[in-house]
Amino acid sequence: MSIFIKTVLCFAVVMSFVTFFIYGTDKKKAVDHRWRVPEKVLLGLAFAGGAYGALLGMIFFHHKTRKIKFQVLVPMAVVMWTVILIWVAGGLASIGSLS
Repeated sequence: MSIFIKTVLCFAVVMSFVTFFIYGTDKKKAVDHRWRVPEKVLLGLAFAGGAYGALLGMIFFHHKTRKIKFQVLVPMAVVMWTVILIWVAGGLASIGSLS
């Protein structure tokens, strides 16, 4: 496995952990009636690599599950990152086998 593939995979894993933690933190702040993380930041994290963490955070913390934009955009980010990871791993792996 190339260093590029490992880097992209590690990036997605780290971003997912960070995003999951931030979704949990935001849920706790919502319960405590404290300052919240803006929705655009939560969605931005999903599209910036934390898609799996965002989806798991929504399910685990039952956070933002009633919001239509989260119901649509977070799964869209999951699909996007799944395609990216398959393309990077599969596409580059097949290129590497040609040499």
